[in-house]
Amino acid sequence: MDFYKKYVFYLFRWQLSTPILAVVLIALHRYFNDWVITVIANFIGGLIFFWVDRIIFRVEFDFPLWEINDNVECTDCRQICRGYRLVKTRNYDRLNDKKPEYRCGVCSKKKLKELKDRGVHT
Repeated sequence: MDFYKKYVFYLFRWQLSTPILAVVLIALHRYFNDWVITVIANFIGGLIFFWVDRIIFRVEFDFPLWEINDNVECTDCRQICRGYRLVKTRNYDRLNDKKPEYRCGVCSKKKLKELKDRGVHT
């Protein structure tokens, strides 16, 4: 879901909290003051909409995350160079890699082709 669709969906979701606030205000106005009722209504809304918001703001990787470092040894050709490594895409995750493998520009392109051939979304 792209950013603007999420934003419009979120604004619509925000409006759904209005009936909850209104129902709680009407139901409890005889027993508590407006401040207490508002806190209760927002608490109830939070219990409900936390789950909806988790769906709306689920992280999706549409763009690959790369790490670039200077003066590293290429894993494949052993030359000292600017090194590149693909860290995360939709179906590839090396965020917590204990021994990251950096590659020079040429070897990085070869590795990227390998990953694409294996079905990794890059």
